Amino acid sequence: MAPPVSGPETPTLFDPAAGPEGIAGPTARVAMVIAYHGAPFHGFAVNAGVRTVGGDLTVALGKLLGHPVELTVAGRTDKGVHARANVVTFDARAEGLDPEALVAALNKMLQPAIAVRSARVVGDDVDARFSAVARTYRYLVCNRPVPDPFLADRAWFIETPLDLAVLRLACDPFLGTHDFSSFCRRPKRTDGAEADLRRRVERAEWSDQDDGLLRFEIRANAFCHQMVRSVVGFMVEVGSGRRSVGEIPAVLRARDRQAVGGRLAPPQGLVLWEVDFGDRHAEVAAEAGTG
Repeated sequence: MAPPVSGPETPTLFDPAAGPEGIAGPTARVAMVIAYHGAPFHGFAVNAGVRTVGGDLTVALGKLLGHPVELTVAGRTDKGVHARANVVTFDARAEGLDPEALVAALNKMLQPAIAVRSARVVGDDVDARFSAVARTYRYLVCNRPVPDPFLADRAWFIETPLDLAVLRLACDPFLGTHDFSSFCRRPKRTDGAEADLRRRVERAEWSDQDDGLLRFEIRANAFCHQMVRSVVGFMVEVGSGRRSVGEIPAVLRARDRQAVGGRLAPPQGLVLWEVDFGDRHAEVAAEAGTG
């Protein structure tokens, strides 16, 4: 494969003039693990008129590969939310494809807000969204009397003391399969059908990171829009004594956003930590930090 020829600002791995628009010839499925700082972006999904993670990545891949790409993503993060190991898949022209060179070129173009951790050719049956069996998110709370400017872009500052023991008790009602309509922003569907917002939570726990830092970690088969931030916001109400653990089952059963009330946790404290692809796609799981 020919090396990049147009300099570090606009490297290219393929010559777009060599063939027609689109992907000509055999294709290969690529799985890519990416990390990003969410502050500059209006979420992941491509959205005309605003800067998004998926938008920047799609444009860069198109320039490098010489043909348009369509990304599938494991975690469609919201505006301001970060990722340590999100996963995307896409199809690329197989001829001359060099994943390592692609990673190097992308990182020159996308730094510092986006970093491509790895890329590899995988089977055609691998899909970042549908092949993933679980996602893990972490949320960081800075619970101190005085804010820390160095944590302002990655933690929620809460001056009111939170009871860690109560926060831990609040995790139990969320475990298992529940309809999370009360904790999710209901998507609009063109067919008029009601979206299925049942999710299976496999793990939920709070831990003390010392020096006033509290971390919430939650693993589920999937998450609906604003689910983690809503859950954290409600838990903070519980941990500060404004709501009780005993209310959680009733709020879940209500299937009504009005039952939650309180504050939606801000986005800067949330990180998509890892994506699990299970035994069937162990090679992708290893790259995503879960193998």
